[in-house]
Amino acid sequence: MKININKKQFLTLMKLIYLGNWMANAHRTGSDNDPMLKEYEEMQKYILSLAEDFGFEKYVDKKNVGDGKYYPTMGFITETDIEDLIDEYNNDTFWGELADRLGNRDFIRKYSEDDWKKMDVEERITKMVDEAEKYDEEFSENGLDRLEVVEDD
Repeated sequence: MKININKKQFLTLMKLIYLGNWMANAHRTGSDNDPMLKEYEEMQKYILSLAEDFGFEKYVDKKNVGDGKYYPTMGFITETDIEDLIDEYNNDTFWGELADRLGNRDFIRKYSEDDWKKMDVEERITKMVDEAEKYDEEFSENGLDRLEVVEDD
């Protein structure tokens, strides 16, 4: 199969491939217990190998090509909107996850196991969302300013 794309579309594809591989592998160590997902690395390698054909050779590190892999350059990271996209994602994910986890914690503290087993799924989800929304509102208004760890007495 052949796909025809222009230079602008290829740059977008490079960014998509980078972001996909980042999402799949950035948190992995590459050890035997935590291996990288090869299919994402292989696709990134393939797409980056075509960068020169589209005039984006400055975005591919050729020093390490001997190991069979292609790596994006620091220029790719700093000259495109990749850092901004990752920062936006991380920021949004942080606040959402924090609110959800604290809301789930509060739900569990508020209702006994017997209580939530008696709830139908819709009621349980509604109550969990209600708990998380309290934190969404708090973090929207105050960020982390009022969040503190209180030691048990």
